[in-house]
Amino acid sequence: MPEQTAKRPSPRERLLAACDELFYRDGVHSTGIDAVIEKAGVAKGSLYYIFGGKDELVAAYLRGRLERWRQLVEAAQTGADGPDAKILAVFDAIADYVSLPDYRGCPFHNAAAEAPAGEAQQMAIKEYRAWLRQSFLQLAADTGVSDSGALADALIVLYDGALATTGRGEPARNAAVTAKRIARLTLAAARASSPG
Repeated sequence: MPEQTAKRPSPRERLLAACDELFYRDGVHSTGIDAVIEKAGVAKGSLYYIFGGKDELVAAYLRGRLERWRQLVEAAQTGADGPDAKILAVFDAIADYVSLPDYRGCPFHNAAAEAPAGEAQQMAIKEYRAWLRQSFLQLAADTGVSDSGALADALIVLYDGALATTGRGEPARNAAVTAKRIARLTLAAARASSPG
């Protein structure tokens, strides 16, 4: 019987894999199209045919990162008993993520800090921020506290802070562990200030 050969990824898949590695490692702005197409092993015309240009490629990269991050958060929340545990599981997901050897910061924060940002890139970052806000608003509402919006705002600050302060000369997990501890206190304070 002849050996079955593995199907080669499509040009789109190869471009996405290449930009995922290069944009995250080297930065969106400093990584040129030529580096991406060389890494992907595709013709320049394929990139423009599939994505229309770098801006759409960056947006696709960020959307792929968002989808993988959502899956990691959902996996961390699996088996969490109740809304408080689901909120705290988000910080466990951050702790695991920042402990990865190739962690180089939040890809959304990194991309937002680079200039110039294209329209599609800005839209992908807004989608991430909207997902983040909606997720915490829902989790906060599920707790039953009276001011779930304020709780969600506080949790987003802790989330952003955990990602932004990681790797500042200490073990990677410390910021996320600290943020989780503060989140637990924040949840307790929100419950204590809720009537009933």
